[in-house]
Amino acid sequence: MGTPHNEAARGDFAPTVLMPGDPLRARFIAETFLENARLVNNVRGIQGWTGTWQGVPVSVMASGMGIPSMGLYAHELFHFYGVENIIRVGTTGALSEKLKLRDVVLAQGACTDSSFARHLGLPGTFAPIADFRLLETAVAVAREKGVEPPVGNILSSDVFYFKHGGGLEWAPMGVLAIDMETAGLYTTAAEAGRRALTICTVTDSLVTGEALPPAERQSSLFQMMEIALGTARRMAEA
Repeated sequence: MGTPHNEAARGDFAPTVLMPGDPLRARFIAETFLENARLVNNVRGIQGWTGTWQGVPVSVMASGMGIPSMGLYAHELFHFYGVENIIRVGTTGALSEKLKLRDVVLAQGACTDSSFARHLGLPGTFAPIADFRLLETAVAVAREKGVEPPVGNILSSDVFYFKHGGGLEWAPMGVLAIDMETAGLYTTAAEAGRRALTICTVTDSLVTGEALPPAERQSSLFQMMEIALGTARRMAEA
C-alpha cells in the first residue's frame, strides 16, 4: 500500500503522529527520543519514522511548509493510514507582547488568511479549533513539568514575506502568534473526524524583533517535544 506521497505500508504509523515542518527535525526527534525507530517513509525526503517512547508506539513525520503541504500529508495519514491524532510540533513567531522567546504555546484555535477550507463547500467560514481532549491532556502534561503554557488563538498565514503588515494587526484581537500550518491541520482533522493539536515554540518575536540564532533553535525545542510525547503516551493509555 502507498499513496502518491507516502510509501509506508498500512500499520507502519502509530495512532499518534508528531509533525514538525522540517524533515531533519523529524529525524532528530526519532533519533533523540524514540526507541527502535525505523524509517517508514522518505518520498520526496519527507521523512516518517515509527518507534516507541516509554513503551508506547509513536510516529513522527514532517509536514513540509505551509497549509497546502500540511493538508496533503495530514489527509493521507488520517484517511489512508488510520492515524487518530496528529500533534504539530513547530516554531512560531510571537504577535503578543506577553510572549517571550522559548515559550511553548498551545493553539486552541487558528485564524487564517488562507482559502484552504473553501474546498469543503461550506456555506460560511469554518473556524478551525484544536481537539479539546488533546489540548487538555497537553496542558496537564506541561503543568506536571512546571510549565504554564499560553493557550489561545494563533494565526496561520499563507504568507511569510509580507508586503504589508506582517500579522501584528491580529494582536489586538488576542491572537498570540503566527505559523503557516495549523489552520490546515485543524480543518483536515475536522473533515476526517480525527484529533489534532499544535504545540509551538516561540523562536522569534514580531513585537521586539528578537530571534533565536539557528544553533539554539534545536535545543530550545526539547520542552515542546517532551510535552508532545507525554501527550501521545497519555492518549495511548486512555
